[in-house]
Amino acid sequence: MVRVLLIRGMVAGLVGGLAYFVFAYLFGEGAVDAAIAYEEQAAAAAGDVSDEAPLVSRGIQSTLGLGVAALVYGVVIGGVVGLAYASVVGRVGRLGPRATAAAVAAIGFVAVALVPFVKYPANPPASTVDETVGQRTGPYVLLTILSVVFVVGAVMLGRSVVERLGGWNATLTASAAYLVAVGALGALLPRIAETPADFPATVMYDFRLAAIGGQLVLWTVTGLVFGALVEGRSRERAGKAAGAVIG
Repeated sequence: MVRVLLIRGMVAGLVGGLAYFVFAYLFGEGAVDAAIAYEEQAAAAAGDVSDEAPLVSRGIQSTLGLGVAALVYGVVIGGVVGLAYASVVGRVGRLGPRATAAAVAAIGFVAVALVPFVKYPANPPASTVDETVGQRTGPYVLLTILSVVFVVGAVMLGRSVVERLGGWNATLTASAAYLVAVGALGALLPRIAETPADFPATVMYDFRLAAIGGQLVLWTVTGLVFGALVEGRSRERAGKAAGAVIG
């Protein structure tokens, strides 16, 4: 069962990764090009101009490179969704397969993408100081991991109080506990000042909007496709069971 769900999750993630690639190419690559132009202008002003051609051309980076990365990332996310679904299906309220898949994808988007993005948003090329990369990576990874841990804890909390509080109040309690936990963690983690003062604000805004938008597209499409796949399997199993009873 888990193996089947993992494979279906990866298939759904592949479709989500393709949607993510299309979105990132259409809405994110313009900001990347603008950031690279800023970097080249700054290098020219400093007299640091190199005639060496890049190992990988910009055209390959924005098409094949972006596409491969998006598909691989999508498959990983889909696998995570499949495993998470396998661990909660039938254990959280009375949600059906499609609704459970949508809930898993929505919670995953918040915990893995949105919360870390709020504290440490994505940055385009040339918008960060090299010395801050290491300073940013550690807190970002820590925030992502603990955000997932807090989600697991919130789900367990909700299940433990659902009989006393009811489904709606238990969900609100678990959600509030998660928000308090990640809010406190976010306040404790350091703020990294890494953007040059003269970096174009519109480029930064467009890139970050495309970054979180791409994540939303990825998780949404993955959740919807995975939900359709597991619902189809559920109907197939129900049909076989009904046939066995009749027979």
